[in-house]
Amino acid sequence: MTSGPIGLDLAEVSKANAPQLQDVPAAPGEFNEKQAEKLIIPGEESGSDVGDEGVEYPTAEEVETLRRVAGPVPWSAYTVGFVELCERFAYYGTTAVSTPLVDRSSPRTVINFIQYPLPDGSTTGSSSPDGQSGALGLGQRASTGLSTFNSMWAYCTPLLGAYMADQYWGRFMTIQISIGIAIVGHIILIIATLPPVIAHPHGSIAAFAVGVIIFGLGTGGFKPNVSPLIAEQYEAQHPKQYIMVQKNGERVIVDPTMSASRIYMYFYLMINVGAMAGQIGMVYAEKRHGFWLAFLLPTIMFCFCPSVMYAMRNKYARRPPTGSVLAKALKLWGLAMKGRWSINPVTTVKNLRADDFWENVKPSRLGANKPEWMTFDDVWVDEVRRGIKACTVFLWYPLWWLSYNQMTNNLVSQAATMELHGAPNDLINNIDPIALVIFIPITDLFLYPGLERLGVRFTPLKRIAWGFFLGAFSMVAAAVTQYYIYHLGSCGDYPSDGISNETCTAAPINVWVQTIPYLLIAFSEIFASITGLEYAFTKAPKNMRSVVTSVFLFMSAISYAIGEAFVSLSADPLLIWNYTTIAILAFLGGCGFWIAHRGLDKEEDKLNVIPESSFKGRKMSYGGMHADAA
Repeated sequence: MTSGPIGLDLAEVSKANAPQLQDVPAAPGEFNEKQAEKLIIPGEESGSDVGDEGVEYPTAEEVETLRRVAGPVPWSAYTVGFVELCERFAYYGTTAVSTPLVDRSSPRTVINFIQYPLPDGSTTGSSSPDGQSGALGLGQRASTGLSTFNSMWAYCTPLLGAYMADQYWGRFMTIQISIGIAIVGHIILIIATLPPVIAHPHGSIAAFAVGVIIFGLGTGGFKPNVSPLIAEQYEAQHPKQYIMVQKNGERVIVDPTMSASRIYMYFYLMINVGAMAGQIGMVYAEKRHGFWLAFLLPTIMFCFCPSVMYAMRNKYARRPPTGSVLAKALKLWGLAMKGRWSINPVTTVKNLRADDFWENVKPSRLGANKPEWMTFDDVWVDEVRRGIKACTVFLWYPLWWLSYNQMTNNLVSQAATMELHGAPNDLINNIDPIALVIFIPITDLFLYPGLERLGVRFTPLKRIAWGFFLGAFSMVAAAVTQYYIYHLGSCGDYPSDGISNETCTAAPINVWVQTIPYLLIAFSEIFASITGLEYAFTKAPKNMRSVVTSVFLFMSAISYAIGEAFVSLSADPLLIWNYTTIAILAFLGGCGFWIAHRGLDKEEDKLNVIPESSFKGRKMSYGGMHADAA
């Protein structure tokens, strides 16, 4: 018998993981009968491995021996991806024109809305092709301060948005409400950039700041909920592993976890298509027509989001809000920690990793001594254990995000100190999204299946570890490039100031050498960032998916805070130290990550087949995926 970490047979657990449909009346508009039929697992009572509709489920032996493949992505998931594309177009289109971008092709700077004043004769902020666009003229400190706040705010607010979704509104309703909030923020940003308002800089910046806050609040409600929603579209149709016979006669397992990986790769592809289009298009809109258009176009694109969501409201698989689940999860963890604290941190960590840490707080173990708030079953304790393990995985991510964040600031500045050959230096960092659009399908169709054919299980935790290492190698490439800029350029160790003041020329290095760090970053995103979203979905309790996803997103905010410590290194002549230090941190982070979680990696299959608990918090859905009120 093949057993999981809690002593359950893998084949039985795999069957138990499928939601069971019971004859429970549903409110009008809350239940899709066709979708419900797909949630029934035929032949379950007879113990057969083949359902009435011919769906065959793997045995314990087949789970261990057969090759695994991803299933087809349902069309409803593509509509969720399109909604995300529109949202990212709006977000990056908006932030692209409110953050500094350096353009040495003039050799001046492409000035942003906050930092630079209106060009002569302009009331909209637009400029001539060789001129500089601007609006408020409040300086670099105001611009950097507000853009940094926006970045951190956008990754802190998901904690609130996730809580509201899991606790009160459900994912679908939270997304719709958040879209409405974000549209209000967009409208305020448009008002702040109208010519009559720009004429009063202090009033304009006040309105702009309010718009950024409201816009970020909407983003926070959107991001942690759209991510689980897209993968739930596949889960509703295929909640468990099943056997498929390919054209060559090979029997393979269609694995929900690998299917989630495929969904999140194409989800991420759509993110990058939207972001790239927004960034490039809106910079040109600002330059040619003014800031009002650069903020209006993202708003128009964003308005597709509620339209698509409303049109698909009866097609999406949705889970209901579940009340006080988060509070109970925290109480459960607190109960498990009783008597395990120690002055010695090593002892505390060992106690946290003890085999009986979660077993001792299961309702069946406590019996009559269990507290009144413990209204859940043993299986939900296993789900919470799995979700908290996922959160400990995410705690390492700020070290990876440090390397990723270099792409949006220091690498852009580095490009300005090399020979551009007519390419604006702020355009070079679009190598990253272009590479992702190219290599995500290659990874999905060739790399992952190829490794599986070779018998290599490239599990999520292995992918994440490689993401750290590739991020570190990217920073090594950036450090080597910076070394040659200092040693080959006529500006010596101060190329940025020299080129800006036109006292020296760029280093004789083609700017496209930055393709190396950008490609490495792109592959590290495929392995680390995309897999992080997948891991949050597959390991979180089903009634806490938004919360666990928000914890993953929050790691980026922590990384921005840590990045402030590197500001003093982010200038000549210390940039080699900056890249080298971040490379070391990312590499050590990858090593520490794997050492800490290699044991968890061995449990991957067992964690994935833990059955769904019957505990639903405030509402009971009898183990099935019922729709929440729209």
